[in-house]
Amino acid sequence: MTTKSTVLILGASRGLGLAMAAEWLKLDAKVIATQRSASRDLSELKGRYPASLEIETVDIMEAASVHALRERLGGHRIDVLFVNAGICKAHQETPSAVNERDFVDMMLTNALGPMRAVELLENLVPANGAIAVMTSELGSIAGNRGSWELYSSSKAALNMLMKCFSARHAGDPRALLLVAPGWVRTEMGTSAATLSIEESIPLVVETVERSRGRAGLRFIDRNGRTLPW
Repeated sequence: MTTKSTVLILGASRGLGLAMAAEWLKLDAKVIATQRSASRDLSELKGRYPASLEIETVDIMEAASVHALRERLGGHRIDVLFVNAGICKAHQETPSAVNERDFVDMMLTNALGPMRAVELLENLVPANGAIAVMTSELGSIAGNRGSWELYSSSKAALNMLMKCFSARHAGDPRALLLVAPGWVRTEMGTSAATLSIEESIPLVVETVERSRGRAGLRFIDRNGRTLPW
């Protein structure tokens, strides 16, 4: 009998994270999905997959909350850890005009919080597993075109922190993935975005699954294509 894969998705109450949870459930995985507060959509998904979906409440911005989640998960084996967290504030502002709190919030939510969660939870992921975080093409310095510059800088910081994590774990056999889903129509992505969730997330999940067992750090798009740092 084949054992189901277990996927832990941090930030699955709505949008891209919720869609990833639904997609992995379709693939017959066991999914542990986190919410910061009660999510009606996640509860509805639980109603459709009562035996395969487990919901945990955690605030990724609070180290103590993530530590508590790690304790609750105990000896779980997590085949895929996917940290999905991101906000966008003042995306049209420049450093001289932005409210400092908005910039700090983005750096905490988009960079520090996700990588702190990776560090606290990574020892649950086995050698043939994958550790992934949701980034953006806008995090590419080489590909920078000057748009959404403060949001872009927070995603570039996330990429750098993941690269540092990889350097501190030289020889790690796991797949370490920075995944850019494309510009997707969500509350954050806005209605002007070029992709629907249905056009992006199944490819993201397929790419992560295909990457399992392939050691090394990769900055990739939803199709698995390498993006420039």
